[in-house]
Amino acid sequence: MNPKLSIVIAVYNKPQNLRYVLEAFNRQSMKDFELIIADDGSGKELTDVVNEAKRTYPFRIKHLWHADNGWRKNTMLNYGIQESATDYIVFIDGDCLPGKDFVLDHFAHRVKEKILLGRRVEHGERWAKNLSLEKIRSGEFEKYTLRDIVDGLTGKSVTLEAGFRITHPFVRKLTGEVSSILGCNFSTYKEHLVAVNGFDESYDGPGSGEDSDIFYRLQLIGVTGKSLRSLALQYHIWHPLTKEKEANHQRFLAMKSKNEPRCKNGLMKL
Repeated sequence: MNPKLSIVIAVYNKPQNLRYVLEAFNRQSMKDFELIIADDGSGKELTDVVNEAKRTYPFRIKHLWHADNGWRKNTMLNYGIQESATDYIVFIDGDCLPGKDFVLDHFAHRVKEKILLGRRVEHGERWAKNLSLEKIRSGEFEKYTLRDIVDGLTGKSVTLEAGFRITHPFVRKLTGEVSSILGCNFSTYKEHLVAVNGFDESYDGPGSGEDSDIFYRLQLIGVTGKSLRSLALQYHIWHPLTKEKEANHQRFLAMKSKNEPRCKNGLMKL
């Protein structure tokens, strides 16, 4: 089967999370996709999970890896672009579970000169600790319990409203549109990513580099955002918050001041 789109999953260790993510992709309503695991230097345990998944699941899985030399996620994302076999790419993180229609929604709403902007449910620590493969296989992880609602009301979980899929265009507009990007849930045509020379590999930590930077540069060539609010549902597996380095924030501001769409340290080294 020839895939119609490529899913790039950014991972670093946490093999159990990857098991969950792979199981969630196995229940997708749209099946003709390939998974590219962009591995920023994980250990053998994660490789074992990938090898087992290749024997278990029907979809194509590619495992891209380089040695652990600090945070080099953007290098692996660029590697994922280069190794993708299709003309359309979806980006997701290895701690985010796709809802059943995640792939379908990204594919069905793709438009040239657009970047699709999805959202995610931010469940709390209790939800993450109670997650299991069975809950993913059955789809239970997509349903809210009373405890989930209580967590939302008490601030232990946030953005629970992002877990309701709405397909009617008019009703979706009533919920409002999003205009910012999350690196764990966006997609666009491969040619657009190539046009801006991919992700800037100069960033050496999480924050702006894997999403806001490339989104800004894509807009400079006329590729604008399209909201996927209430579509392409996604559920984040809790972990302590990470903080962006000030140096990377300043790098992002400097890029904006130059208004140059092509980064110098990306797919090609300019």
